Amino acid sequence: MTDNDPSDIALEDIPPGFVRHTRRSPLTAPWEPLYAQTTADAVILGLRIREAHTNSRGLAHGGLITALADNAMGYSCGLKLGGAARLLTASLAIDFIGSARIGQWLQIEPEVIKIGRTLCVAQCFVTADGTRCARANGSFSVVTPKE
Repeated sequence: MTDNDPSDIALEDIPPGFVRHTRRSPLTAPWEPLYAQTTADAVILGLRIREAHTNSRGLAHGGLITALADNAMGYSCGLKLGGAARLLTASLAIDFIGSARIGQWLQIEPEVIKIGRTLCVAQCFVTADGTRCARANGSFSVVTPKE
């Protein structure tokens, strides 16, 4: 596997249960391939860290980790809401408690804390090869489609 070519990521480099993430956005497109594992309670995201994901020190960039934590928590709230509503991030906080390096598996594991009519609250832990490197909390406004 090279640091720059995402096509070099072999399936054996991806933990069991993860598949290519199908919900893409312009923000996350340069970070592909992203992977997801959907359970009854959460959408867990993951990726194999490459050079394109790093800062000038060769560590996973905090912006990447923050954006993926936001996505995973929002997707998980949406999952728990049954996909009937759109969600907008109302607040987001993150604490970096370690680092993640090129070649490591970055995994974002969210937990939905509360679902309400107008607000959904979630938290997540981010790990690099199983070691915690960040934790995040988010609140999401529930926007129901107008009829």
